[in-house]
Amino acid sequence: MGRNREVLVVGAGAAGVAAAMAAADNGAAVTVVEAHPYPGGELVGGLPIDGCLNARGEWLVGGPAQALFDGCRRRDGYIGPVFDWRLNWGVCLDPVAMRLAVVDELARRGVRLSLGSIAQSAEVTDGRLTSVEVAQRQGRARLAADLFIDASGDAALSALAGVECDQPAADVLQPVSLTFRVANVDLPALMTFIRDHPEELMLAESPVIDQSPAECAQALYDSGLPFVPLSARGRLLGAAIASGAVAPCTAVFMWPTSRARREVGLNMTRLAGVDATLNTAWSEALPKLAAQVEQGVAFLKNKVPGFGQAVLSDTSYAVGVRETRRIRGMAQLTDDAVKEARHTADGIARGAHHIDLHGAGTAQTRIPVRGGGSYDIPYGCLVPVGVANLLVAGRCISSTRAANGSCRVMGTCLATGQAAGTAAGMMAEQGIREAGGLEVQELRERLKGQGAVVEGVG
Repeated sequence: MGRNREVLVVGAGAAGVAAAMAAADNGAAVTVVEAHPYPGGELVGGLPIDGCLNARGEWLVGGPAQALFDGCRRRDGYIGPVFDWRLNWGVCLDPVAMRLAVVDELARRGVRLSLGSIAQSAEVTDGRLTSVEVAQRQGRARLAADLFIDASGDAALSALAGVECDQPAADVLQPVSLTFRVANVDLPALMTFIRDHPEELMLAESPVIDQSPAECAQALYDSGLPFVPLSARGRLLGAAIASGAVAPCTAVFMWPTSRARREVGLNMTRLAGVDATLNTAWSEALPKLAAQVEQGVAFLKNKVPGFGQAVLSDTSYAVGVRETRRIRGMAQLTDDAVKEARHTADGIARGAHHIDLHGAGTAQTRIPVRGGGSYDIPYGCLVPVGVANLLVAGRCISSTRAANGSCRVMGTCLATGQAAGTAAGMMAEQGIREAGGLEVQELRERLKGQGAVVEGVG
């Protein structure tokens, strides 16, 4: 490749994978640096992909996201969008299929992977990043590029490059979790329990739902897919928490992951007060969360219909992090922009997930987007102040804390990743040296032409 065509992406979660795919689709030579030995992050951990649709069921992602979903379809691992009859549509799939789809889509585009590589330092000269030093098994290596994308989730590259970031104190940060999956679930028995016991569930919280909780429970039963939270305010989970059989949590969030294995994904673990930018804190959280998984499996098998003969089939590959650093960018996504479903002329991605702020124990704040619609994420939220050739995608974009509680979900990360990767590809193509110098309307047109959703839905 010629001059100004090398793009280095730090982080291979949802945002980094989408950024790498989009940059390569737009002519860049792409290298991805990832600390883990496998790309995909939480995208391959078994969670539903929230934020791909708004509460009205309208799609908000395309391009790389749809290519990955198509890859899951080809591997018989795609269940598709499912409504929880509370607030949210999630794209449910088999994480094993997604693992293969991620590797395949990156390989098809010639993306170079540097796995097991941790960014240690960044060289900045005259306001431009020139290289990143990474630690690898064989020692340290310095990777140079023309353009850089921080998709680390923690704004790790941005922080190394001197970008100002915001981060709450550890006692305010949202808790970390460890999701898990169980197979051999008796789905008819589970779905009958859901239908007959709406009082045990979180239902009908969205302003677009005019059905009663009982009607929502019937709709879930009719779908045959258990995408619903078992509430801590219900008798069943509430009693287990009160007795100490289950660690305090808002709910047992459950979703389908494989019809063939009769498998259900679960999120009911949480540990507050953990600053996941610190290796010691992150590492010390794992055994505590693993113990909560063991408690959760026992509770499900002993108390929840349908799980009596279920078996633990997997846990997520790593501790899941909801919140750490957010960059200070040329623009900021605000609480009101999210709540009021605001649209802007410089929007390059759309979000729709409710503001979702988890606290310690059973605490959680949930604020829906107006009318079940979506909001625009301005291009400036991806452009950090102070480093000309750096773009940011995913959880660490410029946003207020509450707004980040919406835009942090994977569907929105896929969308901002596509936007950042496309922007980098266009900068490389046009010889633009500063991210702030890219013509946003041209970027929007390119994104639309490549399947992104930047207009046309509420």
